[in-house]
Amino acid sequence: MQLDGKLQMPNRLVYDIDLYDTPKQTITNLKAGGRIVICYFSAGTWEDWREDAQAYPKEALGKALPDWAGERWLDYRRDDVRQLLTKRLDLAVDKGCDGVDPDNVDGYSNDNGLGLTQAQQIDFNRWLASEAHKRDLSIGLKNAVELLPELGDHFDFAINESCYRYNECAGYSHMRSQGKPIFIAEYRSFNKDLCKRAANSGFRLQFFKLSLKGVGEPCD
Repeated sequence: MQLDGKLQMPNRLVYDIDLYDTPKQTITNLKAGGRIVICYFSAGTWEDWREDAQAYPKEALGKALPDWAGERWLDYRRDDVRQLLTKRLDLAVDKGCDGVDPDNVDGYSNDNGLGLTQAQQIDFNRWLASEAHKRDLSIGLKNAVELLPELGDHFDFAINESCYRYNECAGYSHMRSQGKPIFIAEYRSFNKDLCKRAANSGFRLQFFKLSLKGVGEPCD
């Protein structure tokens, strides 16, 4: 997983890279080398630096995310917003991504300013998974551990940030029992004990700097 800085290309099987910032040729080269390419984009927030930012109506924007400049919660209940998000999935297909990693799919549990509910979040996340599958894209569920009972069957893999820190990793046992990959990112120094726990659960664990500049340090 790398979302910032010059793309580094270590010998890893799966790459999770930014949909917009990564050139199509880079993805082509990775796949030619036998890599699986997952393309990241934010599905639940609006980012003012993205090339399609001006296409989103102001009425669809909620509160700002306090720790991320230029980013606001997005009203995914709107048809026009969903149409714009499908274009991002189309871009993933055009660039040759094998799958997508849509971020911020837990807006209902944050101070979003839009009145989003859990039921609406589940509906949106299932819709997003369906649209990805229509395009032969695999799709991962990012965080949103509390929604796993309703969403685990609809997603092909999961990505979690800091589930060991918050004691949430056990929630992925059902998806793992289905043979689905579980990728975990911990923002801390390398920890052998956590690596053992992850291996016993069948999880893929890496340790990262919070900035996501450079690549993570995997357990193996």
